[in-house]
Amino acid sequence: MTKEKIITKKSSQAPIVKGKLDISRSGMGYVIVEGIDKDIVVRPNDFGRAFHGDTVKVQINKDSGRGKRTEGKITDVAARNQITFIGNISINKNIAFFKAATEKPMSDFYIPIEKLNGAIDGERVVAKLVKWDKADKKPEGEVVTILKAEDVNDMAMKEILIEAGFPLTFEKAVLDEANKLSETITREELKKRKDYRDILTFTIDPVDAKDFDDAISIRNLDNGNYEIGVHIADVSHFVKPDSILDKSAFERSTSVYLPDRVNPMLPEKISNELCSLRPHEDKYTFSVIFQITNRGEIKHKWIGRTITHSDHRFTYEDVQTIIETGDGIHHKAILLLNKLAKDFRKERFDQGAINFSSQEVRFKLDENGKPLGIVIKENKDSNKLVEEFMLLANRTIAEYVSRIKINQEPVPFPYRIHDTPDDEKLKPFVAFAKKFGYVFEMHDAAAVATSFNNLLKDVSGKPEQHVLEQLGIRTMAKAVYTSKNIGHYGLGFEHYCHFTSPIRRYPDVMVHRILQECLDKNLKPDKKMDEKCKQCSDKERKAMEAERAGNKYKQVEFMQQYLGEEFDGIISGVASFGFFVETVLHKCEGMVTVRDLSEFDEFKLEEADYALVGLRTGKKFRMGDAVKVKVVAANLEKRQLDYHWVQADDKTPLDSAKAKGSIKRKK
Repeated sequence: MTKEKIITKKSSQAPIVKGKLDISRSGMGYVIVEGIDKDIVVRPNDFGRAFHGDTVKVQINKDSGRGKRTEGKITDVAARNQITFIGNISINKNIAFFKAATEKPMSDFYIPIEKLNGAIDGERVVAKLVKWDKADKKPEGEVVTILKAEDVNDMAMKEILIEAGFPLTFEKAVLDEANKLSETITREELKKRKDYRDILTFTIDPVDAKDFDDAISIRNLDNGNYEIGVHIADVSHFVKPDSILDKSAFERSTSVYLPDRVNPMLPEKISNELCSLRPHEDKYTFSVIFQITNRGEIKHKWIGRTITHSDHRFTYEDVQTIIETGDGIHHKAILLLNKLAKDFRKERFDQGAINFSSQEVRFKLDENGKPLGIVIKENKDSNKLVEEFMLLANRTIAEYVSRIKINQEPVPFPYRIHDTPDDEKLKPFVAFAKKFGYVFEMHDAAAVATSFNNLLKDVSGKPEQHVLEQLGIRTMAKAVYTSKNIGHYGLGFEHYCHFTSPIRRYPDVMVHRILQECLDKNLKPDKKMDEKCKQCSDKERKAMEAERAGNKYKQVEFMQQYLGEEFDGIISGVASFGFFVETVLHKCEGMVTVRDLSEFDEFKLEEADYALVGLRTGKKFRMGDAVKVKVVAANLEKRQLDYHWVQADDKTPLDSAKAKGSIKRKK
């Protein structure tokens, strides 16, 4: 047990430690403490006022240990994981209670009648925890939103957001503060900024985007070089530290993108109006200006606050058409930027970046959010153009801040880091790749990166491409925010941060503030930087989980129309309880369980081969194999697709075994 984990320790009192409470479906609690190998068991009567996921202080029982399981009692809640919940209202005479719809046991909320906000008995609502004082037997809450049952899709998406811990709406005080902000460009502010309004500037975004937080400018210089600016919405000009707006943005930390909506980090007044770099409007920006030769050599960099004016709003499709045809509005600028982006991209990969690519699946929805079809978006040159200039800006900012010291110590700063692959995850993948003839060098991180790139190049277009790409991505560590800069392995950068999306990511707002302090030589080190980085990393993970849940819901909803139909698929994952299959046509993933395969054989998992193997027949279901499946169930509530495996027409080992009578159908 490390010293910093002990909150208090007296000779007459058991130690108190801080950790995260995980409550199982059975109702037993486990507190996970960093630095302690075994979780601390907490019985239901000892939860105090804590909910599942809360960060809590737990007092370890004196008689714990010495061969016994370590047990404890929660003494306080250090931080709430979630304060809004979905559930149902129960009203009996003048007393109302809210029961959360969760598999994790938790106390009902007492709701004062005046805080029902129009909810009636039995209605599905979103309720917010207001207070739970030590003297109160029950937590007190209030109804925030009444969920209308006629809009099933809307309710499902809201439930996903609530489950992930994201508020559905902004509090009135937050909206009021946003509405007070002025869009007027003042003379006083102009004096502090470089004026780039007369230089060709444009945005490149998805066709349905409303918050344009980055723009690119370009002009020729007299010395034959090009001046290219990456201009980012200056959110930190409007959102001041410790303001109501700032606290709300930090609580969310990120926007969440579901199939039919965006749950924004900032109110629409800021994200879509004040800060959005809309065409033909003057906007405050934070910029990185590069002087670049036609060979892609960067000769000079400038960082600072600017004012810009977007001349044109491009979609990715617009830019792709210009790249492919060589013609269109501002085509010379677009073609030049595309050439430079390709030079930067080649240089990145030459220096060790890993060339992973992934398909993005989007749903075509009707006005009610019902999926009509599925679109697979490719990462084309137009996307890569924007990506390369954003990567360049992010890297440049991180390099600049990394050189600055306070009392010979690094500036506390939210770096975006990506660790090297874990050997234990990498070894089985390397052994699996070898079965297909791909050899990995593992003597250092650079050799692993080179081996990955060689594999990705050689596997392109081959049957095993999908499985090796997916497994390769799974061996990678997760990128996180931290002040401890270890570089970004996947990108091959020694220094990296997020600077280019402050409308939708809180770390970018922090970067802007610290950057201005560095430029002003007026640094105020943030002692809570690591705590803030952890919050941002945790919220990013929860947003990704919500986005996956939203996509899964739409997959199930879409596949309901195909019950009983058969599709070609690829095995996308294996587990002891079955294998996952992604349909080739729709990219919708479902499961074939070992229970459904039991009439053919008994199967066991061979982890090293990423396969389920029949004990009698030797039949293998290996990740990446092509199979045919039938859609047998589509459960929207569980967001779950069930498939049955369909045998091929030709005789298989299973057919032969059945013919010999070696396999009996289980009753």
